[in-house]
Parts: sequence; C-alpha cells; structure tokens
Amino acid sequence: MVGIGADGWAGLAEPTRAALRAADTVIGGPRQLELLPPEVVAARLPWPSPLRPAVPGLLAEHADRRLAVLASGDPMFHGIGRALAETVGPERLRVFPHPSSVSYACARLGWPLEDTEVVSLVGRPLDTLTLALHPGRRLLVLSADAGTPAAVAALLTERGYGPSRLRVLEHLGGPQERQSDGCAEDWPYGPGAALNLIAVECAAAPGAPRRSLVPGLPDDAYESDGQLTKRHVRAATLAALAPVPGELLWDVGGGSGSIAIEWLRAHRSCRAVSVERDPVRAERIARNAAALGVPRLAVVTGPAPAALAELPTPDAVFIGGGLTAPGLLEACWDALPPGGRLVANTVTLESEALLAAWYRRHGGELLRLAVAHAVPVGGFTGWRQAMPVTQWSVVKPGEPQAPAAPAEAGGPAEPGAPTGPAGPAGPAAPEEPQSTGRHQARTNTQGAHT
Repeated sequence: MVGIGADGWAGLAEPTRAALRAADTVIGGPRQLELLPPEVVAARLPWPSPLRPAVPGLLAEHADRRLAVLASGDPMFHGIGRALAETVGPERLRVFPHPSSVSYACARLGWPLEDTEVVSLVGRPLDTLTLALHPGRRLLVLSADAGTPAAVAALLTERGYGPSRLRVLEHLGGPQERQSDGCAEDWPYGPGAALNLIAVECAAAPGAPRRSLVPGLPDDAYESDGQLTKRHVRAATLAALAPVPGELLWDVGGGSGSIAIEWLRAHRSCRAVSVERDPVRAERIARNAAALGVPRLAVVTGPAPAALAELPTPDAVFIGGGLTAPGLLEACWDALPPGGRLVANTVTLESEALLAAWYRRHGGELLRLAVAHAVPVGGFTGWRQAMPVTQWSVVKPGEPQAPAAPAEAGGPAEPGAPTGPAGPAGPAAPEEPQSTGRHQARTNTQGAHT
C-alpha cells in the first residue's frame, strides 16, 4: 500500500518505487494511476464505485499476484488503509506512507498539528462540520470535491460563523500548489481544483448560538412539538447513561431526538439509533441531528418493541416514554449485554409503579428529579414547579463488553436501519402524560420523551 502525493513519482523514496516496480497489478484512483511512469509495468486497475463493497472481491480476484494499492498521502489517515486492514488483516499489509495533506497544510500555515481538529467531508454530510464550530478553533476540512469550499462557506454563514477566515489549499506538495484566502460570509471564489483542503479559523458573529459539548443544550436548540426531554433532566439522564467512545445507544421513543443527539455529541465515535413511531417526529429528529452536527444519527420509524428486533446490540438504552407498552422493558433489558446500562424516565404513577417493581427485581438507582423555574408573580418573583420526573438507572450484571470498532472512515456510521418502516405495526401504547417543563403538562404516544 503506497501513499503518493501531488508531486507524484518524484516524491517517492526509492524503496517505495521498488515496491511499485515489483508489483503485478496496481489498483488506485485514475488520478493516482496517471502519476506512475512507464517503468511501472504492472497492470493498472482503477477502483470501481462504490469502492468499499468492492474491496473484498478485488483482493480475492488478485490473491495470487503481487498487488499494490495507491492512496493519497498517508493511506492510514482517512484513507483506503482502514478498509484493507479490516479486510485482509494488518499483518498482510506493507505500508509506504507519504506526508498527508493535513501535515502539508499545518506546515504551510504554521499551525501545530496536535491543536488542529480535522473534519472529513469525504463521504459524509456537510452538517458533520457543525459539531466542530467553536469560537477560536482551527479546523482542517478534507474536501469531497471542488464545490466543497463554497458549501463550507455557506454552512459557516448559516450557523453564525460568517466572519470565519477560510483558506483553500490546492494540490498540496505538488507543482500546482496554490492558496485562496477569504471570509466565509463573502466567499468570492468559484470551484477550483478537486484536490483541495480547507483551513478554517472559526470566528462567531454577534449573537451566534453557543453550543457546548457538555450535555444539557438549551431547549431552544431543538425543533420540537413539546416532546422534548428538558435541559436539566436531559443533563442528568446523559450522566446516568454515561457515554464513552465507540458505544451504541438505543433511544427508544425519540421525541425530538435530544438524548441521542447529545450522546453523539459526546464523542465522534459514539453511535446511536433513535426509534420513533411517529413519521413526522422521526423527520424532525433527523433535522435536529443535522442542525447540531450529528447527521450520522440513525432514525428508525416504527413502534417499540417491534421496531427493536433488527437493531444491533446496544451498550446503553434510554426509554423516554411508553413504559407500559407490552413487552417494551423486557425487550430492552434482554437486548442489553452484561455491563450495559438502561435508563428510563417517567412522570406517571402507572409507569412509576412499573419502574419500582423493576428496581426491586434488578436494583440500580431510583430517584426523583424536580426542577422549578423563577417566574413573575404580580410585582414579585416565585417558583413554578415542573412535573417531577422519576428516573430508574441500572447496569446489567456481568462483565462489560468492549465497544465495537467505529464505522469505516470513508462514510457515516451505520448502527441501524435508515429512516423508514421498521417491522410490523405493533399495538399503540396508551397515551401517557409527559413532563415538558413550564410549557406543557400532557403529551401522548409511546415515543414521548420526558
């Protein structure tokens, strides 16, 4: 596996050249293959599209030949190296890395690499960038194509970061290397080279929303019809769920998606599936996830527990409503591996009694969360109490399992089925009041959030 830069053959060390000359077949992108000189006599095979599904078959087809694979820059940094290592095993790879575009960019800009966040938009939605937007941060964005810089400038402006400085670095390390410099809200350039990287110095416009990475985003960060776990309860719920890198959450009864979204915001390798039976709410969850920088959230539309049957094993489960739906708690508990966590919130006496019974059976922690807000009372100020929330949290006995490896770097995580019907229609859960803070005291559906 050979990393090659925009400087082509001239930029390769002699051991790397010797490996290419000895190959029977070289696989790579058309641009990379064109960089090889005639002295490389191997058969040249361009990657098909889509690439990832074709890797096992191509490698099997050429298993009896000396095979070389070309990659841009460092193959093990957002490159094909990951797919090959997962397919054939790292022990069968001999890797010749080249400086990555990120290393070149930091060298050109004078930015410390360890203090610079890298966001890849190759095979990922543009909204992925939103999570990294914080005042004063320096970002390097790996572009999908020539149109990415203008799209990034538009997204920054839309998200309140129009004053940010953008520099587009094209053909890094090659004879055609050049830079374009400008401000996101006044980006003056059309499409340039497809081989580009974007350097962003984040600057927020006055009044731009501040989105902390700590759980408990303001309620107005979410589009909602009232089915929203309120800020303070949400923070306590995420603390009980305790996300760590690589873990998968089932958010059962997605509502507005706030629990799954803030789970994903905890770390870029966290994964989540939000299950919501109402198609309108399911679409709203997807919009909220995109707006808050985690478009990788998988949304499954269907009633629980039927919609849970085909989902991958979770590390944690949150149930935000509909606890009295027949078989729901049992299905969630059975799906958890040893060491998995379950957290359930409710405001009704019926569901509270159910949680008390499960608490007696399995232990854990049963608590009541009460929040009051200061409000005007005539010419004075008093407290208005929201409906108290009962929360049960428990760790399933046994040895915990290691989280699954994060999704392949060339695309978004795929922890579950895409938005759409998920299994046969099950019985609708009875309507249950849900705590919605100061604004609303009663909502409906099995998919409701406290």
